[in-house]
Amino acid sequence: MSGLGRLFGKGKKEKGPTPEEAIQKLKETEKILIKKQEFLEQKIQQELQTAKKYGTKNKRAALQALRRKKRFEQQLAQTDGTLSTLEFQREAIENATTNAEVLRTMELAAQSMKKAYQDMDIDKVDELMTDITEQQEVAQQISDAISRPMGFGDDVDEDELLEELEELEQEELAQELLNVGDKEEEPSVKLPSVPSTHLPAGPGSTALRMTVVGNPRSWSCQWLPILILLLGTGHGPGVEGVTHYKAGDPVILYVNKVGPYHNPQETYHYYQLPVCCPEKIRHKSLSLGEVLDGDRMAESLYEIRFRENVEKRILCHMQLSSAQVEQLRQAIEELYYFEFVVDDLPIRGFVGYMEESGFLPHSHKIGLWTHLDFHLEFHGDRIIFANVSVRDVKPHSLDGLRPDEFLGLTHTYSVRWSETSVERRSDRRRGDDGGFFPRTLEIHWLSIINSMVLVFLLVGFVAVILMRVLRNDLARYNLDEETTSAGSGDDFDQGDNGWKIIHTDVFRFPPYRGLLCAVLGVGAQFLALGTGIIVMALLGMFNVHRHGAINSAAILLYALTCCISGYVSSHFYRQIGGERWVWNIILTTSLFSVPFFLTWSVVNSVHWANGSTQALPATTILLLLTVWLLVGFPLTVIGGIFGKNNASPFDAPCRTKNIAREIPPQPWYKSTVIHMTVGGFLPFSAISVELYYIFATVWGREQYTLYGILFFVFAILLSVGACISIALTYFQLSGEDYRWWWRSVLSVGSTGLFIFLYSVFYYARRSNMSGAVQTVEFFGYSLLTGYVFFLMLGTISFFSSLKFIRYIYVNLKMD
Repeated sequence: MSGLGRLFGKGKKEKGPTPEEAIQKLKETEKILIKKQEFLEQKIQQELQTAKKYGTKNKRAALQALRRKKRFEQQLAQTDGTLSTLEFQREAIENATTNAEVLRTMELAAQSMKKAYQDMDIDKVDELMTDITEQQEVAQQISDAISRPMGFGDDVDEDELLEELEELEQEELAQELLNVGDKEEEPSVKLPSVPSTHLPAGPGSTALRMTVVGNPRSWSCQWLPILILLLGTGHGPGVEGVTHYKAGDPVILYVNKVGPYHNPQETYHYYQLPVCCPEKIRHKSLSLGEVLDGDRMAESLYEIRFRENVEKRILCHMQLSSAQVEQLRQAIEELYYFEFVVDDLPIRGFVGYMEESGFLPHSHKIGLWTHLDFHLEFHGDRIIFANVSVRDVKPHSLDGLRPDEFLGLTHTYSVRWSETSVERRSDRRRGDDGGFFPRTLEIHWLSIINSMVLVFLLVGFVAVILMRVLRNDLARYNLDEETTSAGSGDDFDQGDNGWKIIHTDVFRFPPYRGLLCAVLGVGAQFLALGTGIIVMALLGMFNVHRHGAINSAAILLYALTCCISGYVSSHFYRQIGGERWVWNIILTTSLFSVPFFLTWSVVNSVHWANGSTQALPATTILLLLTVWLLVGFPLTVIGGIFGKNNASPFDAPCRTKNIAREIPPQPWYKSTVIHMTVGGFLPFSAISVELYYIFATVWGREQYTLYGILFFVFAILLSVGACISIALTYFQLSGEDYRWWWRSVLSVGSTGLFIFLYSVFYYARRSNMSGAVQTVEFFGYSLLTGYVFFLMLGTISFFSSLKFIRYIYVNLKMD
């Protein structure tokens, strides 16, 4: 009867719920669970849509959505199981109720029969009661199972999530492929027309006013994809922009820029001179690299057709005032050259002719070239070479003109075509400009041999320190430790000296740790940037016939490598106990961008004030700022977050005491200035010869193509910097000076100062540059170059010293 008592409350003082009440509660619970099922199904669909949304954009967010979806699916399955169990229990209670009613009826019948027949055997009734009790126990077990958690584990298979994410990405990519071509084509990007400004007659001289034809236009950029596309606009890296022509097809000649021959970065638009100019100036769409290179190409009045020769065709008739003639005279005296572009081939020539001879009698003659001979070579249907010549032309004299007199000029030109057996432009030995600029760059073996010898000596010197001096130090220190460990529990203060005695201070974190970590982060970024550009050049990804290809690549790589600076800076900052990681990221992203922006602002303002094409348009400035804001800065923050989260403890080999040890007086040859002098001069001497060729390329007219040698010299520079840093750090620690953190950065980073001093020497003794425009740009960007080398080499120096110090103190036996 115990089962019936549990069910109906008989035999107990506290009466439980009736079977009808229990069944009603079970039905209400089922309704609640059904609503929960509907809610979970909605959440599963929402998380699935979220995973599809971020499938190809934010993999981490997509995985989080799929993980939540899996959790909801588990809860849904658990709810389904609970519902099934409740239904089974409700049916069991209903059956038990029915059996109980039957039992009552049988009990009443048995009592009546017992009264009627006192001798009646009721054993069969007891057996029936036993069966009913067993049914009630089964119902109780089912009820207990409902009250316990379901056995669906919470573990989620990551591989299963990744497979599901890949399926979602494939669906999204397939949908995007189906939608390709639906969008309207974007309008082409246009450059501004020639500004109404003045052209300096010479560096540092008084500017001359001139009239410019055409209305200024705005250079607009409407979409971010176009912004990124501008970084590589053209025919692609390494691919020659060759157009295929048919006989008689028009060949467009673009006029580009003019400027002093000895000032490569001082350029002006060709139409700022009083020359033949169309009524409406139409500019060519340029890439970002070409704009940064100072190109401003516009269509000319020259009519050239493929494989059709022209003899003495009139270009235009002009009447020049005395002011315009004087402007041309001053331009010719400053050796102004012009640059045209035919099918991406630059052709250059001088604006005029100057003859100056004798002291007594002195003669000074100025002439203007009014006739140009264009020589073009073709192979099949492609233009291979283009050049301009004035060899058989007599200049028109600009001397003896009265102030109120006008000079009448007739400009003419000739075009001569010839077929060549050369199939590709890169196969020509004369270069892309027909020899207008000198070609003196050759494989300079003396520089390579000098650098190799220096590297071998320095590596051998460091190897001697590691193998001989350190071995002796370690053997002596470890022997002293074994002999004194039993007799004294003090530190190594009894008759000990050298780098062993400062083991409790050598890993004491330095002051200004946030600035130190920012220097290391930005230095690591420029190491990756420099290596990437050289490797891309080695792989032939820069087309020498496209202007500004390296400029575009440098901007794109700088933006993409910002994550490296954020990661390295934040990772090391957290390792050495930094807490203000947000301030550290802001300092890291500003360490180079702020000095660069300030320098560029001054340089660009000078160019703008002088009307130079090197001054960037406002929309180009906004474009570059957008690249930094949308790509560079976010990647710095993302890298900083990853670096902070992945940072492990510093794990110094030696315990650092709370009280710093007193540093003994140091001799003069171990001072910071001497270390900076030695540590900066030796790496500079390893690259000094190669540095001349680099300056001749950047600030001269050379075309650098020896990228293999450049990569080798770059590796030599880093190797020498690391070796010098280890040697100087060892000398510093041997003098019981544990302040090596900033010293290691400054000692080899001072190479940047030597590079800047060399730039001053190059400007004064190796170049003919002059004038405010060229001088401001040269020294401004040379200062930035030295700063970049300081960051790169300081980073290499620091991590080399850190690795060396860890090595020697790990192998030192200490209590």
